[in-house]
Amino acid sequence: MEQQEAKKDTAWSRFMAWIDERMPVTETMQYHMTKYYAPKNLNFWYVFGVLSLVVLVNQIVTGIWLTMSYVPSGEEAFASVEYIMRDVEFGWLLRYMHSTGASAFFIVVYLHMFRGLMYGSYRKPRELLWLIGMAIFVVLMAEGFFGYLLPWGNMSFWGAQVIVSLVGAVPVIGPDLMEWVRGDFVMSEITLNRFFALHVIALPLVLVMLVFIHIIALHHVGSNNPDGIEIKKDKDENGIPKDGVPFHPYYTIGHDLPAIVIFLILFCGVVFFMPEMGGYFIEHPNFERADPLATPEHIAPVWYYTPFYAMLRAATFPLFGFDAKFLGLVVMGAAIAVPAVLPWLDRSPVKSIRYKGMYSKVMLGLFVVSFFILGYLGTIPAGPMATVLAQICTFVYFAYFILMPWYTRVERTKPVPERVTTR
Repeated sequence: MEQQEAKKDTAWSRFMAWIDERMPVTETMQYHMTKYYAPKNLNFWYVFGVLSLVVLVNQIVTGIWLTMSYVPSGEEAFASVEYIMRDVEFGWLLRYMHSTGASAFFIVVYLHMFRGLMYGSYRKPRELLWLIGMAIFVVLMAEGFFGYLLPWGNMSFWGAQVIVSLVGAVPVIGPDLMEWVRGDFVMSEITLNRFFALHVIALPLVLVMLVFIHIIALHHVGSNNPDGIEIKKDKDENGIPKDGVPFHPYYTIGHDLPAIVIFLILFCGVVFFMPEMGGYFIEHPNFERADPLATPEHIAPVWYYTPFYAMLRAATFPLFGFDAKFLGLVVMGAAIAVPAVLPWLDRSPVKSIRYKGMYSKVMLGLFVVSFFILGYLGTIPAGPMATVLAQICTFVYFAYFILMPWYTRVERTKPVPERVTTR
């Protein structure tokens, strides 16, 4: 028995040696897994990065299978989705895994970004890592928007119509730009084909490339931790961080794998028992064919865009010669882009919220509350009270960033320990 195992080990070693001579597989695995030292105090908030990868794989795999039966034409798109749901074997499961995966993607990405805000993961030396992550977020939003139109349901049609029409608010070039985006004078089969190509081919390639670069950049500078301490600055005689442990197997098996199992249980629970999530994941009008003559009672984007949609609607008055519609577009774009400059706004001597002062904690709390309120306001029809509340929350949202250079500089912070803590 021992001799057989020895022969297998020898054969495997020879095979890997042959591979490594031609491609550095073992060296790459060691650099990114077994010899990549992560801080030993990573907590619950650090599982959402790997969960994003899990959802990305789900979206790619289910998306490939869905395209085998989907027909990107104005006449057949809606019927092909119905065909997938009713006649393709397990087609309903693939469709719900994909639609639920879209919402799950934004849930884990938003939580991943929130962890970055809490623990200062955007601070030096991770500025580029943060910028790459923001690029992933923008591409993900575009990917979700283009995919949103593909079922050719009535809410998809009118939601896309409203969002695309915003481009027409750009001064001078707006009408021509809107026609260029649609590829036609109105939302049509040409628009559907254009969005299909971007959703299925172009943006997934960009997204996968950015995720790959994001991981490479992360493993070059090292992971942040809840204390905001750089573990690479304190190494033993062998050059190994004293407060680090090998990413594999300590985090892959003991940290990430249980999180993936729990996540998949929750994910399957949604897929099998409430895939529409009361109309938040799949809106009820989307079970009706797109009809240019039948406007839904209330047009709103899917839930993960509603905070920014509420900010867009909060601009109700002209300013500096620009109309409210264009200002709303500017506000929405700025809300998406402004987190990218966080590395240069935070002037605090500490990274983690654990050691920052009360100002930072209050502002982060207000930021989160305003984001949730805006998300809700984006799902309901606009009214006087809702508009005022959206304007207040929009002000709070931007205040978090605009006032950051001041409150992070003047607040009193706690001393940071020399070594990472395990609390």
